[in-house]
Amino acid sequence: MAAPKSSRCTDRSKADSAQRLVTQLSSFFAPRISPGSRLCVGFSGGLDSVVLLHALSRLRTSLGIPFKLSAIHVHHGISPNADAWAEFCTEYCQRDAVPLRIVRVEVSRDGNEGLEAAARRARHGVFFNCDADWLALAHHRDDQTETVLLNLLRGAGIAGAAGMLVERPQAHGPNLVRPLLDITQAVIKDYAAENSLRWIDDESNDDLHYRRNYLRHTVMPLLDKKFPGAQKALARAAGLFAESALLLDDLAAIDRAALATLTGRIGLTDFNALAPSRARNLLRFEWLSAGFRAPDARWIDEALRQLAKGGLQSETCLATADGELRLYRNELHIIKPCPSIPDKPLPWTGDLELPWAGGRVLFVPTTGAGIRRSLLGDDQVRLLSRQGGERLQPEAGRPRRSLRNLLQEAAVPPWERVRLPYLWCGERLAWVGGVGVDAAFVCPAGEAGVVPVWEPNGQRESAR
Repeated sequence: MAAPKSSRCTDRSKADSAQRLVTQLSSFFAPRISPGSRLCVGFSGGLDSVVLLHALSRLRTSLGIPFKLSAIHVHHGISPNADAWAEFCTEYCQRDAVPLRIVRVEVSRDGNEGLEAAARRARHGVFFNCDADWLALAHHRDDQTETVLLNLLRGAGIAGAAGMLVERPQAHGPNLVRPLLDITQAVIKDYAAENSLRWIDDESNDDLHYRRNYLRHTVMPLLDKKFPGAQKALARAAGLFAESALLLDDLAAIDRAALATLTGRIGLTDFNALAPSRARNLLRFEWLSAGFRAPDARWIDEALRQLAKGGLQSETCLATADGELRLYRNELHIIKPCPSIPDKPLPWTGDLELPWAGGRVLFVPTTGAGIRRSLLGDDQVRLLSRQGGERLQPEAGRPRRSLRNLLQEAAVPPWERVRLPYLWCGERLAWVGGVGVDAAFVCPAGEAGVVPVWEPNGQRESAR
């Protein structure tokens, strides 16, 4: 590992430049955060994130808004120096009294997306689930320029040409913000010099094998030499493209509202009636709204081709590294890849919750609802995955029925059925997630009960 870098500066112009960064952060966050807001910084320990965290730490006092500041470091385990970087981040945050969370991730080296993209996907998966109101990343204008060029060279559309967004709301996670996106790295270096900061240097940043590094070290210097102000112009163009992308999002939202079925999903028949350009725009909008990366244009075209052939009962599946597009009962479903399902029984001995297939099953103590508690004391109680042939009596006085028919009537898609938890008491099936409690186990009024609640991916189902 290269020794942590540092910089010292007494130049007045650089001090003014550093103050410009502080002013930018103040004007950015003042209208966004409120007392008690939780602001987390994606902290790699590199120059940019060190400057962002340092400035925000000082801003807690000067801004006059008592927000809660923390940091999160993603340990990819790719570099032999990864442990040393995590140690640097830990020591830095301890000195600045900033709570730090370190998350280790497994980065696939076998996929078609490449190591750099796989690491980015793993990192953003952590950011997506960060427990904060705002997650701040230290991307700057030079990063934006590189991103725009890379996306254009990949044949991206308007959304890709817009580069990185200054702010990206997430449905089930913190708002992702890039408050330094209008600041050049030169200004960031001035701030580091003015404050005598130390940081770590990722050796992979100099590896020209990576396309972004090739642009940064080879293409951009030539471009700046031939076209002075090129980076500023590209950043300005990205802002204009971003405005156009917002208009396309507004159009997609209008189309979605018009096409939504009673379940809130998009109906296939009406979707196929859209003009191809609007269908592509809506599908891209849905994909991004699910928290996935912008899909490749070829992927969108293939999806439209398959959906145009889809029938009422057919199931279409197109997969990327982020998720899948499926069709069920004439409706579109965009889902994450199915997590692993336990292949062994999970015993229940009174636990308040048990992990299950990327989610969890809660066992809520109650009275007069759910499963009669006294019936769960004598036999072995355990969670199992679907084995096939199970039967359940949904109501007293009605016959026992196959789970296959019950799940079909409940319109549970086939790919979700395999994930459902089954609670067995001895040799008897007591409860099925998404279906309910067997009539023989229903808790009568006034008696102690347990309500099992299946939460796939943290989204709670209604207690049945």
